[in-house]
Amino acid sequence: MTDISVNTRMLGLKDVRVHVEDHGEGRPVVLIHGWPLSSASWAPQRQALVDAGYRVIAYDRRGFGRSDKPKTGYGYDTLADDLAGLLEQLDLRDVTLVGFSMGGGEVARYIARHGQERLRSVVFAAAVPPRMMQTPDNPDGPLTVAKATAMTAQLTADREAFFDGFTKDFFSANADGEVLVTEAERQQAIALCLQADKLAALEAMQSFGITDFRDDLELVTVPTLVVHGDADGIVPFEGSGKRTHEAIAGSELVLVPGAPHGLNASHPVEFNAALLAFLER
Repeated sequence: MTDISVNTRMLGLKDVRVHVEDHGEGRPVVLIHGWPLSSASWAPQRQALVDAGYRVIAYDRRGFGRSDKPKTGYGYDTLADDLAGLLEQLDLRDVTLVGFSMGGGEVARYIARHGQERLRSVVFAAAVPPRMMQTPDNPDGPLTVAKATAMTAQLTADREAFFDGFTKDFFSANADGEVLVTEAERQQAIALCLQADKLAALEAMQSFGITDFRDDLELVTVPTLVVHGDADGIVPFEGSGKRTHEAIAGSELVLVPGAPHGLNASHPVEFNAALLAFLER
């Protein structure tokens, strides 16, 4: 096992400072976390990637974790520009972007706004594209207006109670069963949720709920992996990962049996094997 040498910094972007952790050496892999967590949620992947010879960069999205928490900037155009600023300031090239859940939207929108010159490949992990919100022109969207409204109301009223329930759904098969991580791991996830600014959490939740990535996905031409749990009750495969795989010609699909939304933590062996096999290709 390689010891991780960590370069931790606050990286100043256009109008915000983001917390960045830079591990190891080699071809860069940039990890983009899900809502409402932080880069710390990638702990089950970092060592495996470093041991395999990759440089692993993970950052906290604005408003989350240890990054600045401005009152604005939670639409995907700005979030994608934050990602672009990070790649440019660190002068990263031949990069693999790995976007988990909400982070998959940043991958898609980054390509639409900034192209693929710096990219080698991309990964959509339990990711929200093509479009979460169910609408007349998007009948397969897995998120109803009623559900989105209820989530907003619950988070607004009592965020601690909301995050307690959300993490149970996050880590259980079909969001309705036995939690597939330890209670200590779930409590760690709750702690990460509580680092998020409440306004940021609400604004970002709206963004991943309503943003349409269908046109963005048509622009993806670099090698692509879609990895998803077949028991994801937060971002169900049929309405998200399946459609993303179909939208990106030549993309690879790994469907993990019995895995919930938080499959990188509940099924790290399977997740890491899929990711490393894709990176090696």
